[in-house]
Amino acid sequence: MNRNTAIRAQHLGKLFRLYPSPRDRLKEALNPFGKRYHTEFHALSDVSFEVKKGEVVGVLGNNGAGKSTLLKIITGVLTPSQGRATVQGRVSSLLELGAGFNPDYSGLENIYLQGTLLGYRREQMAARLDDILAFADIGDFVHQPVKMYSSGMFARLAFAVAINVDPDVLIVDEALSVGDMAFQEKCILRMKSMIRDDRAILFVSHSLPSIRNFCNRAIWLERGRLVMDDVAHKVCDAYAEASQAANRAPVGAPRRAEGGDSTITVLGMELDQAGYRTGDDIEATIRLAFNKPCDDYALGVLLYNAEGRMVTLFNTLRDDLCLTGRPGTVRLCIPDNDLVAGDYSVTVVVSDNQGMFSYDRLDQAAHFRVSPLLSAQKLPVAEGMFRCKHEWEW
Repeated sequence: MNRNTAIRAQHLGKLFRLYPSPRDRLKEALNPFGKRYHTEFHALSDVSFEVKKGEVVGVLGNNGAGKSTLLKIITGVLTPSQGRATVQGRVSSLLELGAGFNPDYSGLENIYLQGTLLGYRREQMAARLDDILAFADIGDFVHQPVKMYSSGMFARLAFAVAINVDPDVLIVDEALSVGDMAFQEKCILRMKSMIRDDRAILFVSHSLPSIRNFCNRAIWLERGRLVMDDVAHKVCDAYAEASQAANRAPVGAPRRAEGGDSTITVLGMELDQAGYRTGDDIEATIRLAFNKPCDDYALGVLLYNAEGRMVTLFNTLRDDLCLTGRPGTVRLCIPDNDLVAGDYSVTVVVSDNQGMFSYDRLDQAAHFRVSPLLSAQKLPVAEGMFRCKHEWEW
């Protein structure tokens, strides 16, 4: 293996045999005809990637995607059913909270236990004890059994041990999510110093901002298979899009609401583009049909996100406009749009000039997608519900 490579996974696979009950396991073992009582579950299938020294690689995937299984194979907790995982250097890991700790031992005793498991002598761990205790900052609780600890205290102690044993490879599996913000910041700063010392980090998180901001690369696992391995922001974008698509309501044809007056009919809406980026100008053309004389009226356009929640609306009444005449089309221009990445649907409503009753309402009149505008660091300029224009001064 190349000296610059910290982790190499080659065609990893992990097969679990699932039995309905322990009795079925025994029946299968004793059956003279080799009858199978189990079903097979492939937690990993043909997963290959490398992590270089000084690199931070994020691991993304839904629950059950195989992330924890992968980390356990790399740390040696599990053996692969096929393929090979090679690690160059000392590995320190935070897998499930409390993994490797004896709940009946005190925090101090568990520090020495962890050192023994990593191959350190007691005197070597004693030399690191002050640094571990200072980083964990749990006070006299270090003398209490860890089964009395809160999840946050557990995370503090586990991380303090993991980073103070001079690991060449650090593996973190969502353990920091239970800590408070101040502790998480301290952990991130410490991991950044490890990167400068040419250590490798494998970082599992469900937080896309954490992966974007902290990782150089990311890998995406889905049902035990490697879907994507690329720079972090590209993998995060693809993963977010797939997640949104899975939760997205089916795109329907335009649907007219019942009970309208029919004085004016909304025939449809056309957009100047099928998709936009945050900050692009959006131009929509609304087509109307006047079935009866009408002196004045109001027009509203409502935007909904993929979850069906209204994001914003545009309304001539609220803009203090009074529409008159009988134009066949009305244009709506949204300059420098502040929408964040996602899929949107449009509803068009035409009403009387006081908004008291509706002439017509056309749901799903149009659909469009907004892609993120990226900063120089390849981060979305806005996340959340919308982009808020702002300025900095110093």
